[in-house]
Amino acid sequence: MTDSTPPTRSEALATALAKQDVAAVAYALRNDVVIVPQLVVDGRAEQVRVFGREDSGKRMLLLFSSAENYAAMVPDETDRQVMVGDAQWLREFLTVHSQVLEMVFFDIAGPHVMQAAPSELLKALGPQPDAE
Repeated sequence: MTDSTPPTRSEALATALAKQDVAAVAYALRNDVVIVPQLVVDGRAEQVRVFGREDSGKRMLLLFSSAENYAAMVPDETDRQVMVGDAQWLREFLTVHSQVLEMVFFDIAGPHVMQAAPSELLKALGPQPDAE
């Protein structure tokens, strides 16, 4: 991105989720951005924030079509920080963490929730482009 302020919303992903259109979600993930919650420690975003169930080593990755939809999920948090991820970032994250991620949810606080297995998302993202 050349803009100094990256977008905090993906209209393509929001529209795809509203239609519950799996193919359109895959297209949006390959060609636009996704909003990724950050774990904030001492006021600094330290890493991607993942969520888990008690008594389980498995984690869930929550992704959002907008920073506002993330805020709706954690309305009482005062220091919400997000990053903007693209297809390459998402492909790499899912590959590295595939052993601990059990599910990926989109806009879990609504209004149009969808979920996918990490392996299915990797298929939808397609092969890693050549780094030439």
